[in-house]
Formats: sequence, C-alpha cells, structure tokens
Amino acid sequence: YCVEFRTESLSQHCALETRPFARWMQYLREGHTVCVACQAPAMSTATQRCSGDGHNAHRDKILHWEAIGNSQCRGTWKKIRQLEHCSCPLVHSFIFT
Repeated sequence: YCVEFRTESLSQHCALETRPFARWMQYLREGHTVCVACQAPAMSTATQRCSGDGHNAHRDKILHWEAIGNSQCRGTWKKIRQLEHCSCPLVHSFIFT
C-alpha cells in the first residue's frame, strides 16, 4: 500500500545535499504532496504495516520523518490518505525503510 502526505516542514540540510545518490532531497518542498510506498522489507510481519505510516493519525496530526543517507534532512508531514493500490508518480515518491 501507499500513503500520501503533505510536507509541512523540512530542514535546510535537504537543499544542501549534493551527493549523486541523494540529490532527490534537493527537490523536497514544503506544501508538496509526496507518496510513500510500504513494501515487504519495511513491513512488519506481525501487523502487515510499515512503521511511521500514520495508520491511526488524524489529518491534523503532525508526523516526523527522516531521510535515509542524511539524518540532517528531516521534517514533518501530515497524512492525506492511504491507497491500497499504489499509483505513486515517478517524482515525489518514496519508500518506507
């Protein structure tokens, strides 16, 4: 499944990232909608959910995230909706880890 979030805030360290494998961090923006996929390696076998997916969060709850590969790139987002069938666009799409 996938979850759509609206980015509320992010640290300035995201925009400063220049390493080739992590340049995607430069494109994060406050107010943008991102789509995050929950796939097998990150999914708990007991709950069949990914940690941090905001399962019980109401739309006004602020959730925290951190980028893998640059712990200084982090921020907050609000859950918009969960999609049982993923249709994340190629840009602004991420994977829970």
